[in-house]
Amino acid sequence: MNPTRGFAVLVADDSDDNRHLAKATLERHGYQVLLAAGGEEAIAIFEAEEPDCVLLDVRMPDLDGFAVCERIRALPHGRETPVIFLTALRDVDTFDRARRAGGTDFLTKPVHAAELIIRVQSAVKLRRMSVELREQYEVLKHHSDVLQRVQLQKERLMAFVVHDLKNPVSSMDLHAQVLLRDVALPPRLRDSATQIRSEARHLNRMIMNLLDLSKGDEGLLSPRTETVDLRLLAREVELELSVMAESRDVRLECIVEVASVRADADLLRRTLANLVENALRHAPSGSLVRLTAVSRADATEFRVLDAGAGVPPEMREKIFDAFIQIEGSSQDGASSRTGRGLGLAFCKIAVEAHGGRLWVEDAAPGAAFCVTLPHPR
Repeated sequence: MNPTRGFAVLVADDSDDNRHLAKATLERHGYQVLLAAGGEEAIAIFEAEEPDCVLLDVRMPDLDGFAVCERIRALPHGRETPVIFLTALRDVDTFDRARRAGGTDFLTKPVHAAELIIRVQSAVKLRRMSVELREQYEVLKHHSDVLQRVQLQKERLMAFVVHDLKNPVSSMDLHAQVLLRDVALPPRLRDSATQIRSEARHLNRMIMNLLDLSKGDEGLLSPRTETVDLRLLAREVELELSVMAESRDVRLECIVEVASVRADADLLRRTLANLVENALRHAPSGSLVRLTAVSRADATEFRVLDAGAGVPPEMREKIFDAFIQIEGSSQDGASSRTGRGLGLAFCKIAVEAHGGRLWVEDAAPGAAFCVTLPHPR
């Protein structure tokens, strides 16, 4: 027996396609579906039919979803009826307005059929709960609302970081390039402009790492694979970090035995740059940092080796967690493994998005960060 049989759901949306898609989805699961193309029609149907649940679009031409919800809540039957808002506006302000209007739940378009059914089933079951269980649910829902609002604020912060910080960083790099084109620029100022370029690139990489970490948390980091010239890519990484290597009196060496690989060129370049930068920060003065690429039976293997403090065995998994720091004494002038905690975390999600693997080994002395990217089948 279908437990949803006999429950009525009102779907209010000014889009014919959205209404009929929701109708088909709900009817497959045994719900009776009532359709309204506007806000006033939705209120009239609600008063006449007293449905068990309402799916309510935010934007409708005659009366928006917030006003419809407020009027439903003013009706005797409407005080306890679940109202689920459907909207393409994924932002904190819309979420807050939906809650103030009396919304029970909040779904962003496009809505997946499975998620829609789960939310409606939960809402209908809630309506049948005892008062005691409902109070417990309200506590849980409050925590859920807080978490969802934090997630929306996080997305807003990511947008700020990418759009509002990336542009001035790019401008810094551009102005440094203009200075470097001046053949009459004194050597001291040329060195400063070169350092500005290096730091601007580093800051831009940190910004992109932060964005990609957010995408990775949501399962949205999707590599755009192409054939990548590995020797050219390694050369770009070497040039990008040459100033840092020189300033730390560390020699940087790239040995690439593989002509090309199928990967997302930007993600791979930033992964290798982060690993090399990490090695340079922990390499002793006068030592060597080496980047290698070789072909194995079923994968291309990259290694970034330094002669620094190394990574203790018990920390070799945790080091790829965001914001991790490893305390320890320095060896031969190298710093202990502490840092910002973004670069290695980004490397892990970028490599795993390619179906690859990232780990760290003892380089005796130092650390060897290893990456494998599987050969295409």
